[in-house]
Amino acid sequence: MAIVKKQKATVIGIENKIEGVYTLTFASEKGFRYAPGQFLHLAIDDSYDGSGQWPESRCFSLQSSPTENNARISYSVKGEFTRMMEQQLKVGSEVWLKLPYGELFEQEHNKANTVFIAGGTGVTPFLSLFTHESFRTYENPNIYLGFRSKEFNLYNFELENLCNDTKFVKLVFENVDGVLNINSIFDENGTSASYFISGPPVMIKLFKASLLNNGVPSSNVLTDDWE
Repeated sequence: MAIVKKQKATVIGIENKIEGVYTLTFASEKGFRYAPGQFLHLAIDDSYDGSGQWPESRCFSLQSSPTENNARISYSVKGEFTRMMEQQLKVGSEVWLKLPYGELFEQEHNKANTVFIAGGTGVTPFLSLFTHESFRTYENPNIYLGFRSKEFNLYNFELENLCNDTKFVKLVFENVDGVLNINSIFDENGTSASYFISGPPVMIKLFKASLLNNGVPSSNVLTDDWE
């Protein structure tokens, strides 16, 4: 198990292509150590000096590959903390991070028959795997990604490379195709596949229940639902 550490980081990039959705890039003198699928705690309290009680924070999946020098996350503005992030964080802002947390892809699963399902910014923990060399150990993975519209797909660079190297990547745009259909996904993959699900809590709950009702063993349904 990785040792969780606190470290100061600097915001070196902010992308805001869609209203209310941001991608932040952090740099740190210490660099960042984590595995695909892990997440961090972000604190933006200016009064915190690295000692004493850890201040209020929120969890965010690491979107960047562990091989990158910098760390990257994406978030939607929902609730007080993310509104403060939107208002306060600028390029050059200093923040405190605690990482790494989580064992999403370290859980036992079938790499010869794996299904990845994500909605919106829920794709971010998957991207940290898709862009990492360890993804080569997966045999013909099936990937289903849902977005509100093409404009909400902020991950074209990672996904274009993925589509070139992976046989099956299905992008579903709600305004054109409707929402991801878990029953269709199950029909295409069956009970023996390992299903990873990441996205809004309501989506995770519904999709997991549907797979279990269709006879998928609970050990084959792996979720990113730490929120």
